[in-house]
Amino acid sequence: FEKDPAESVVKRVAIYTRKSTDEGLDREFTSLDAQRQAVEAYVLSQRGEGWVALPDRYDDGGFTGANTDRPAFRRLLQDIANGKVDIVAAYKLDRLSRSLGDFIQTIQNFDRHGVAFVSITQGFQTSTSTGRLLMNLLATFGQFEREQIAERTRDKMAASRRKGMWTGGVPVLGYDNR
Repeated sequence: FEKDPAESVVKRVAIYTRKSTDEGLDREFTSLDAQRQAVEAYVLSQRGEGWVALPDRYDDGGFTGANTDRPAFRRLLQDIANGKVDIVAAYKLDRLSRSLGDFIQTIQNFDRHGVAFVSITQGFQTSTSTGRLLMNLLATFGQFEREQIAERTRDKMAASRRKGMWTGGVPVLGYDNR
């Protein structure tokens, strides 16, 4: 019984991590470290498929997922364009993006370069049609969640203003910022 040569091909995995706030990033062990550790364990479990985690760290601490203006993310895209990455792995899909439009553009960019995306906690890969369907559903829910948070924040600020409370910025005449 001979092994298929395609199975022994090394697949270089870039691990991407993101945390929206910079709170706690000065600690010895951060959320970024926890995400990376979990993804590294998953990549190790796939070593029989040829997966090898790249040593480069693509960590964006203190950056929102609402846009793609993140330094490590841009570096990751450059490394993909330069042919250094075969798979991008993240702890959850929303670590990559919380914007459906940005997510779709990112996945299309990955596809153009033959790069797959894997969300380790949500059990899918973009290399299968079922994985692509699940990915699109989850990306839609991620954007929905972000919009719901923004809506609740706007509603709370409007209710505070109706009660005569100061909601930030330079206090206008008649408001007290205490």
